[in-house]
Amino acid sequence: MNNIDLSSAPWFKSSHSGSQSDCVEVAWLEGSGVGVRDSKNPTGPALVFTPGEWDAFTAGITDGEFNRPA
Repeated sequence: MNNIDLSSAPWFKSSHSGSQSDCVEVAWLEGSGVGVRDSKNPTGPALVFTPGEWDAFTAGITDGEFNRPA
Protein backbone atom coordinates (compact mmCIF):
# COMPACT_ATOMS: atom_id res chain seq x y z
CA MET A 1 0.00 0.00 0.00
CA ASN A 2 2.87 2.38 -0.73
CA ASN A 3 2.62 5.58 -2.73
CA ILE A 4 -1.12 6.06 -2.31
CA ASP A 5 -2.41 9.53 -3.18
CA LEU A 6 -4.57 10.59 -0.24
CA SER A 7 -5.28 14.13 -1.45
CA SER A 8 -8.80 13.32 -2.68
CA ALA A 9 -9.63 10.59 -0.15
CA PRO A 10 -13.13 10.89 1.36
CA TRP A 11 -12.11 11.51 5.00
CA PHE A 12 -14.70 11.31 7.77
CA LYS A 13 -14.83 11.18 11.55
CA SER A 14 -17.20 9.46 13.92
CA SER A 15 -20.62 10.99 14.33
CA HIS A 16 -19.87 10.86 18.08
CA SER A 17 -17.20 13.54 17.51
CA GLY A 18 -19.81 16.23 16.99
CA SER A 19 -18.20 19.58 16.27
CA GLN A 20 -14.89 18.70 17.94
CA SER A 21 -11.81 19.22 15.80
CA ASP A 22 -9.36 17.00 17.70
CA CYS A 23 -10.37 13.70 16.14
CA VAL A 24 -9.14 10.74 14.23
CA GLU A 25 -10.37 10.66 10.63
CA VAL A 26 -10.78 7.57 8.48
CA ALA A 27 -11.07 7.13 4.71
CA TRP A 28 -12.10 4.06 2.72
CA LEU A 29 -9.47 4.12 -0.03
CA GLU A 30 -9.60 2.90 -3.60
CA GLY A 31 -8.17 -0.59 -3.77
CA SER A 32 -9.67 -1.52 -0.39
CA GLY A 33 -7.18 0.28 1.84
CA VAL A 34 -8.15 2.20 4.97
CA GLY A 35 -6.52 5.54 5.75
CA VAL A 36 -6.27 7.06 9.23
CA ARG A 37 -5.11 10.59 10.07
CA ASP A 38 -5.24 13.29 12.73
CA SER A 39 -7.94 15.87 11.97
CA LYS A 40 -5.76 18.65 13.42
CA ASN A 41 -3.11 17.96 10.76
CA PRO A 42 -4.92 16.94 7.55
CA THR A 43 -1.85 17.46 5.38
CA GLY A 44 0.41 15.57 7.77
CA PRO A 45 1.24 11.89 7.76
CA ALA A 46 -1.47 9.25 7.57
CA LEU A 47 -1.46 5.54 8.28
CA VAL A 48 -2.75 3.11 5.65
CA PHE A 49 -4.02 -0.33 6.59
CA THR A 50 -5.14 -3.33 4.58
CA PRO A 51 -8.74 -4.40 5.19
CA GLY A 52 -7.53 -7.34 7.31
CA GLU A 53 -5.32 -5.11 9.44
CA TRP A 54 -8.19 -2.65 9.94
CA ASP A 55 -10.61 -5.44 10.89
CA ALA A 56 -8.12 -6.84 13.43
CA PHE A 57 -7.54 -3.37 14.90
CA THR A 58 -11.23 -2.53 15.26
CA ALA A 59 -11.96 -6.00 16.70
CA GLY A 60 -9.21 -5.36 19.28
CA ILE A 61 -10.84 -2.07 20.23
CA THR A 62 -14.23 -3.75 20.60
CA ASP A 63 -12.73 -6.53 22.71
CA GLY A 64 -10.93 -4.08 25.03
CA GLU A 65 -7.46 -5.19 23.90
CA PHE A 66 -6.15 -1.62 23.97
CA ASN A 67 -7.71 -0.47 27.25
CA ARG A 68 -5.27 1.13 29.67
CA PRO A 69 -4.45 -1.01 32.70
CA ALA A 70 -6.26 0.11 35.84
